[in-house]
Amino acid sequence: MRMGCFTFVKVIMVLFNLIIFLAGGALLGVGIWVSVDGSSFIKVIGPVSSQAMQFVNIGYFCIAIGAVLVLLGFLGCCGAQKESKCLLIMFFAIVLIIFIAEIAAAVVALVYSSFAESLLRAWVTPVLKNDYGRQTDVTGIWNTTMSELKCCGFTNYTDFYDSYYFTQHNRTFPSYCCNSTICNEAAAVVSNVQGCFQQLFDILKENANIVGGIAAGICALEIAAMVVSMYLYCKIDGKTEI
Repeated sequence: MRMGCFTFVKVIMVLFNLIIFLAGGALLGVGIWVSVDGSSFIKVIGPVSSQAMQFVNIGYFCIAIGAVLVLLGFLGCCGAQKESKCLLIMFFAIVLIIFIAEIAAAVVALVYSSFAESLLRAWVTPVLKNDYGRQTDVTGIWNTTMSELKCCGFTNYTDFYDSYYFTQHNRTFPSYCCNSTICNEAAAVVSNVQGCFQQLFDILKENANIVGGIAAGICALEIAAMVVSMYLYCKIDGKTEI
């Protein structure tokens, strides 16, 4: 007996969201493990950074993303399996909110890139001035970023003027800002190391096709999820096998 269209879509919806639910649960579990017992996590994966406390931030990030995936997976899977219009419309609404937020962020990034840069600078610069060199997690994250991207600060070395690090290290800048051993102002000017924002922006431009492809793929999945959930929602009351 040939499977009807409704039944086929329902099974696909259940399986797809079951995968999302399991992936979210795994990510949530890893996030909790990292946040609660980061030292054990580091022993398992190895010492990838000298600043171990930065894993606490990664843990919180994993918890947030994992929780969203678990919620979406639960709503989609149970909504399709139990044929619950309430759960399906909640699933649709959450995916729609995420989709709109992503589109809005993309528009701001593309059309108002200078405005977005100003907002980021207003948030990041005080963190560099007040917390870099003082807080282990902030220092670790920025050290890793500057080391990997070969950059200095958000804009350049001037972000560290009158900062905690600057005053505590005899008015010198982090070593990433210079191509010499002693990183004073003269050495920083000569080195002319780019800021991390510009460096990251250049990397994104160089890999625009890959970034665009990934973004398009995610958007396509979200649209497909919304279409399927709305199809099931509309067909639940009067479903017929065709």
